[in-house]
Amino acid sequence: MKRTIPYFLLLTVLAVGCTPSRDKLARQIDAQEKSLYSPQAQEFSKGKADSLVAMYEEFIQKHPQDTLSPGYLFKAGNIVMNEGDGPKALRIFEQYMKDYPKGPKAALCLFFKAFIYENLMGDLDRAKESYLIFLEKYPNDDFANDARMSIANLGKTPEMLIKEFEARQKADSLAKSGKK
Repeated sequence: MKRTIPYFLLLTVLAVGCTPSRDKLARQIDAQEKSLYSPQAQEFSKGKADSLVAMYEEFIQKHPQDTLSPGYLFKAGNIVMNEGDGPKALRIFEQYMKDYPKGPKAALCLFFKAFIYENLMGDLDRAKESYLIFLEKYPNDDFANDARMSIANLGKTPEMLIKEFEARQKADSLAKSGKK
């Protein structure tokens, strides 16, 4: 028993010593962000993006109350959403809304949730429900008009939208010519 405790302490010290500190991990994240988003980057690197998301997740897990964590969580959700992984992006944005409900990106996370249901998952009922919740919670948000437009156009093909636009243009033109 006496030998077990020192070995356990030694293993704990080694494990803690081998994990990056908060500042070191934040510097690694910063370097990875610069590498991924630098003007010299010729194309998007999924490997670098996935590595960055993993670093964000590690930081958030180790430092959930840190002021950097909400921003990292939002950035992780954006990367995953842009990679087209709807279910994972939903989990990340929902985590943001749960863990940081008053965070500066909470409204945008809810909007993105609706966007993901609509555009990545094709679940128009959940998309509409999420857009309506967004409008109820954030009626004056910068994305409120986008949410209204999205609801009005749910399920419409690009061809349908073009025909509607052309019909409106024609009606506007006829109305203007009739007023002159």
